[in-house]
Amino acid sequence: MRLSRYFLPVLKETPAEAQIVSHRLMLRAGMIKQSAAGIYSWLPLGYRVLKRIEQIVHEEQERAGHIPMLMPTLQPADLWRESGRYDAYGPEMLRIRDRQDRDMLFGPTNEEMITDIFRSNVSSYKDLPLTLYHIQWKFRDEMRPRFGVMRGREFLMKDGYNFDLTKEDALHAYNRHLVSYLRTYERMGLQAIPMRADSGPIGGDDTHEFLVLADTGESEVFYDSEVTDLTFGDRAIDYDDVAQCAGVMEEFTSRYARTDETHDAELFAQIPEDRRRTARGIEVGQIFYFGTKYSDAMGATVQGPDGKPTPVHMGSHGIGVSRLLGAIIEANHDDRGIIWPEGVTPFHVGIVNLKQGDSATDSACEGIYAELAKEGLTALYDDRKDRAGAKFATMDLIGLPWRITVGPRGLAGGKVELTSRRTGESVEMAPEEAIAKLREIYAAHM
Repeated sequence: MRLSRYFLPVLKETPAEAQIVSHRLMLRAGMIKQSAAGIYSWLPLGYRVLKRIEQIVHEEQERAGHIPMLMPTLQPADLWRESGRYDAYGPEMLRIRDRQDRDMLFGPTNEEMITDIFRSNVSSYKDLPLTLYHIQWKFRDEMRPRFGVMRGREFLMKDGYNFDLTKEDALHAYNRHLVSYLRTYERMGLQAIPMRADSGPIGGDDTHEFLVLADTGESEVFYDSEVTDLTFGDRAIDYDDVAQCAGVMEEFTSRYARTDETHDAELFAQIPEDRRRTARGIEVGQIFYFGTKYSDAMGATVQGPDGKPTPVHMGSHGIGVSRLLGAIIEANHDDRGIIWPEGVTPFHVGIVNLKQGDSATDSACEGIYAELAKEGLTALYDDRKDRAGAKFATMDLIGLPWRITVGPRGLAGGKVELTSRRTGESVEMAPEEAIAKLREIYAAHM
């Protein structure tokens, strides 16, 4: 993509309404524009990151054996009346009446709808286990939407639902989701710590939230510092292996880590004092096991091995796709702008032409741009006739992990400059060496 043809409405000044770093930088970098309180248009740069995050979520869900689908944003109220949640959910639910005077709602979550789909199509235990998921826009009518996409009213969410014959099978699905989430977050350059949490209006006794530590987090968290030393890495996992998934669950949840709703001061006091930590956290996902809460209420049964109707055990599992974008920025920025991890960057590299219109630099930039494309690497080429300082400021603000700078002086010696946005380190090398270096860096993310 050539910057002269791209829509990137960057701002020099910080909008007054932006209270936290991610909101400020998303507005300044031309990623979003507020349409109404807590509702945003996603401009091209923000949309590219959003789709990249969505792609990673899809890949890891399908790797775990979960099946993608898509449910509508609007749901009939009668389904929620069956479960008993229509009146209990509260004013966050946007209730609507259509022209036929039918009660509808803009879905904040999909337990009722997926249960209805299941009960209409699955009748035997032989069709279990089954996990279905989708990525869809949700709406919760927050009284005070704030912090940009971190606490908006409309948000993009992955929600998945497992159906199992027994509690043991459903808890394996719970563990399987935890493993897939750990992989998902690490691919995005995040450490998201699973913490014992409160189930809220979803229900159920078993639930963990995944929280990214950040000063701007909404939740107060309490944890053993040893949890921050844990990484999933690139280990192989067999999602059908019950013991292996349970082992990962034990590894990542055996140490104390809780949100303020479930904090136990006595248990926390048993941790060695030098390892006790309190901080703020940003919730980026949550997993639930709630047994037969919805299947009992809505008649979602299968014929069991004994021939008798058996209510299925269920769980739901969410990832805040649009919220993740804000969390990534909160965890990866400096005073000049965003610093995207390689796994989610909107473009793999920026190309800065220091002397646009010069035949040598123009030709070199065009050649690098074309060679990067052959390697499957997307470049944002700043081909504007602007001063070098302005070009560097734009690249720093939007946060591409790597920058190739092409100027007459370097080209005279057959060199370009490859710069890391995270460290600020620059190295002069031949253009083909810079391309090879980027190919090596991104090999693990392609």
